[in-house]
Amino acid sequence: MDVNYLLRAYEAGERNFAGVDLRGADLSGVTLIAVDLSDANLMGANLSRAFLTQANLSGAFLNWADLRYVKLSEGCLTHVDLTKANLSGAFMVKSDFNRAKLSGANLNGANLRGSHLQHANLCGANLNAINLRGADLTGANLNWANLSGARLSGATLRGSFLNGVKLKDAFLNGVDLNGINLDGVDLRSTKLSGATLHGANLAATNFSDAKMHGGSFTGANLSGANLSRAFLKRANLNWANLTRADLTDADLTEANLLGARIEGAEFTGVTLSDPTRRYLRLIATGVTPWSQQPTRSTLESERASSLAPSLAHSR
Repeated sequence: MDVNYLLRAYEAGERNFAGVDLRGADLSGVTLIAVDLSDANLMGANLSRAFLTQANLSGAFLNWADLRYVKLSEGCLTHVDLTKANLSGAFMVKSDFNRAKLSGANLNGANLRGSHLQHANLCGANLNAINLRGADLTGANLNWANLSGARLSGATLRGSFLNGVKLKDAFLNGVDLNGINLDGVDLRSTKLSGATLHGANLAATNFSDAKMHGGSFTGANLSGANLSRAFLKRANLNWANLTRADLTDADLTEANLLGARIEGAEFTGVTLSDPTRRYLRLIATGVTPWSQQPTRSTLESERASSLAPSLAHSR
């Protein structure tokens, strides 16, 4: 279909353009509110800065298309093919991307707040600084995606795939990550205050400089994790596996470590409140406090020198 014909038809009140062929068309800056472009072929088309609010693009082909700064809030993009498309700066809040193909797409700085991306394929996508607050990413494929600086507070990531994902500087405050696999993932300087990661696999994950105030890590596997300079004040680490973890200069003030495993962990320069300090000292001397109640004389006889060498330097 000719672009001029489409625009004239739109001005005349037509909204149904399902299945049209507009491959490579220049639609930059056009206004097409609430149009039906389902199953349309827009491969390689230029839709930059277009106004497509409430448009239906379900099943459309938009691979390699230019959608920079497009306005597409409340749109329907289920099963759409946006492989390698450029959506940097796009405004697509509360849109439906259920089972959309976005592998290799560029969504740098895009706003998808409150959108539905269940089972969407975002493998290898650039999601740097994207706004996904309150978005539903249930079962989404985020393998090897770049989510550095992404805003994910209130998002749902249940059943999502996160192998090799980058989450440096991301905002994950209050997010439910129970049972998730983030083995070896880069979470440097990430904000995880109030997040829940019960039973999560966080082995060898890099949490250096992360803000994890009040986070809950019950039963999580943090073996070999880098928690240096992490802020873990009032964090719940009950029954967590911290073997060989690096907690150098971390803040564990009022943290709960009941039943935690700390063999081989590094505590140099760690900040501890008195109950946590006494608890770690008991573990270092072979006492298991969760199964044996220490007496007052036991506590009073504890000396700093009885700690593992790394604990002797804690402040």
